[in-house]
Amino acid sequence: MGKITAKLEAIAEKARSAFTSKDIAREQALRSSREAIRYCSEAIRAVHRSEYDDARKKLDSARELIQELEEVLKDHQDLLYTGFVYSAQKEYAEGCATLSIIVDGTIPDPDDIKVGYAAYLNGIAEAVGELRRHVLDTIRKGDTARCEELLEAMDDIYGILVTMDFPDAMTGGLRRTTDSTRGILEKTRGDLTVASRQWALEKKLAKLEGKIK
Repeated sequence: MGKITAKLEAIAEKARSAFTSKDIAREQALRSSREAIRYCSEAIRAVHRSEYDDARKKLDSARELIQELEEVLKDHQDLLYTGFVYSAQKEYAEGCATLSIIVDGTIPDPDDIKVGYAAYLNGIAEAVGELRRHVLDTIRKGDTARCEELLEAMDDIYGILVTMDFPDAMTGGLRRTTDSTRGILEKTRGDLTVASRQWALEKKLAKLEGKIK
């Protein structure tokens, strides 16, 4: 029994060392993930305030933190594919998509921003909600053409999401996110339809008032 005990103690020591190293890496990665998500949220808020340079800086900071956590976990591949890494990538994809669509009318490639496809697709799906917010702000300004552009971008995103017919385990629950995106899209289309009719009515009234005067 003495030999077995000694061997088990040696094994236990190696296990403790491995777990300690992994736990330290995990805690560091968790902090980086939380901070990256915070930067992404701040970037999206900056976009809605039209502070685009600030939004870019926030997203750059988020990208650095995501790279940092990926580096920290490079020797712990099982942790690299856990929820907190995915969440940081998803929020980053959402922020990048929101900024790019609103400012440039384009959308980033997942390979260019270096995020996984599942995180990317769920991220751009959530960006649809941010685009709806921007549409509502634009409706108040009376910019019909701009609203139509944004609605088209939302529709394009949804059109791609519905083609991803794969198990949720592979796509990060994309089917549920896609269903939510459809609801947001339909609601936004309805709001824009009502606003367009109101704008048309206001124009007719303005013309009528002009003739009366």
